[in-house]
Amino acid sequence: MPDILLELFSEEMPADIQSVASENLKKLITDGFADSGVLYSSAANFSTPQRLCVVIEGLSAQSEKNIELKRGPKIGAPQRAVEGFAQSLGLPVDKLKVEDDKKGKYYFATLSRAALETRDISSKIIETAILKLAWPKSMRWGSNQLRWVRPLKAILCILNDENETKTIPVKVDNIIASNMTSGHRFMSPTKFVVSSFEEYEEKLRKNFVILNPEERSEIIWSDINNLAFSQGLEVIKDDNLLAEVVGLVEWPVVLMGNITKEYLGLPAEVLQTSMKTHQKFFSIRNIKTNKIEKFITVANVDSADNGAMIIKGNQKVLDARLADGQFFFKNDLRIAKEGGKQWIESLSKVTFHSKLGSQADRIKRIESLALKIASYFNLKKDKVIKAVGFSKVDLCSQMVNEFPELQGIMGKYYADEYGYDEELSQAIFEHYQPLGPSDTVPSSNLSIVIALADKIDLISSFWAINERPTGSKDPFALRRAAIGIIRLILSSGIKFNLKKMLDTEVVGKIIPAEEIIYFLHERLKFYLRSQDIRYDAIDACLTMPDGDDFVLLVKRVKALDSFLKTENGINLLSGFKRANNILTAEEKKDGVKYELNPELKFMKETYEKELYSLLKDTKLKIKADLNEGNFTAAMLTMASLRKPIDKFFKEVKVNDENKIVRRNRLCLLNSIKNVCCSVSDLSCIQDSSK
Repeated sequence: MPDILLELFSEEMPADIQSVASENLKKLITDGFADSGVLYSSAANFSTPQRLCVVIEGLSAQSEKNIELKRGPKIGAPQRAVEGFAQSLGLPVDKLKVEDDKKGKYYFATLSRAALETRDISSKIIETAILKLAWPKSMRWGSNQLRWVRPLKAILCILNDENETKTIPVKVDNIIASNMTSGHRFMSPTKFVVSSFEEYEEKLRKNFVILNPEERSEIIWSDINNLAFSQGLEVIKDDNLLAEVVGLVEWPVVLMGNITKEYLGLPAEVLQTSMKTHQKFFSIRNIKTNKIEKFITVANVDSADNGAMIIKGNQKVLDARLADGQFFFKNDLRIAKEGGKQWIESLSKVTFHSKLGSQADRIKRIESLALKIASYFNLKKDKVIKAVGFSKVDLCSQMVNEFPELQGIMGKYYADEYGYDEELSQAIFEHYQPLGPSDTVPSSNLSIVIALADKIDLISSFWAINERPTGSKDPFALRRAAIGIIRLILSSGIKFNLKKMLDTEVVGKIIPAEEIIYFLHERLKFYLRSQDIRYDAIDACLTMPDGDDFVLLVKRVKALDSFLKTENGINLLSGFKRANNILTAEEKKDGVKYELNPELKFMKETYEKELYSLLKDTKLKIKADLNEGNFTAAMLTMASLRKPIDKFFKEVKVNDENKIVRRNRLCLLNSIKNVCCSVSDLSCIQDSSK
């Protein structure tokens, strides 16, 4: 069975798009073979800064024969439509057939696809894939047809079977495929021939290219940790930086350098951010002092001097960067020592959004919200006002202007310099948190209050001006803010009336609180599903009262999710479904709702009387459990109904000949429904599985 190896060799591609591009290229090619009726056993993709590689193994020697009946226009359609249909398939009109379909008579075309040699159809599939490959940004050079992220320089494309290896005749613009590639651009640029993927990967390695990005990642992470450990140091883990560096090198060589002594006093975050952003360096920390003292860079070449020249050049550039950082930091500390008055005044000139005013306007809104939220935590008013008032001042600092990702972090340093206590400084630092579903959640009450106020204002403000997330677009990160609100509330455990917080105006517009609660509910679904909680259990609880009390809501959801995994839960659900289905069917047939209370005097059978009595007692017990917020107890109480409901259906005929008895029994079914749905809406539950 034949295998295909494709390598697209180009100028260096941006690190963040290589793996996605190779994956997309593989999909375009495998989809092309699938559409052509060519089977294959496996496909893999790889990437380096200069290469996209796809290997497809176990291809069938021929495509499968296929006969397809394609439907066209309906009989009576305009002749132009019929002719257009035939023309699109390359057939004359007289070759069309008229056949019956479910919706009437239609023109049909019989399309037959003969079996073709895989090697004969590969060229077109691969050329089409190369031309279709999409990039976030692309270029076209000269008069070429191809649009690519960087100029494409060469194509290797071979088909290998048991007997021979042949070059697939692929041509893109003036580039013709061959069976040759080259190694590392500095260390081994000479071309060489390959006849299989195994030989290709082996020869690349001998020519200083590690093809697999996962292997390069493992090499880099292992080598930098070993190098740091050998000197009693540790690497500050940064998965994003590691992924980026993997896309910058084909032959990783790790080298360690020193941070000049005069810059060691800079905040660790400044050192780490500067080295990562500008130089792609890993920060190395002294285990004893917990301070960043060195860096590791990953070179793309072995050198005779063991990287001495590379490190010397890197340290020179780093010194210049850190000198700027030190200058900014000293200036910022001077302003902070005076209370940041210069920054506070400048916030009124910093636009938050053209329709929402300045950062100073936003601070006023956050303060108003924070004071409302603070009442749940018994915080002092003056402390809340101080924390909010200083929370955004670092946006005007030189350091945050240089590194926007340090906002909040630098605010803490400036608050410390001004003399604020630790609680205030920490609240300023943490008010942006959590930044995602796995980020740290603030633990102090003041931090929680400011963080909640910040995120609630963010969502409500953009809702007020009708700037809401649509599809995959969320330019103001409102979904992330919603997850932050949910996690802050849940971690605090505070019963929080969110609707009350949203009952306000922003830029003269009333906030649609119900819409925002719905938006938060949708994000809560996403958050809980990530914890393996069944989706219908979530839906069943969202319809219950106090849906804006997220602590209570999640407690209810988790109790229901656990209950539905028990035998009692499964059996009770079955009994409820039976009662609800009969009730729904009879109400639909009769055109009435059986919502009156059942009456004991119309009951003939022992089992309906027993169920009636038990429902009354159970309702009172469940109400008491719910008042205490004990949903688990409420569901266990509800589970006591399982056997009486089963006996009722076994011994009692609901649709009795006596109309009054029948109506009373249907009202009894409605009572079952109401009691079972008093904890959650069980009609939302699909079955006993997830």
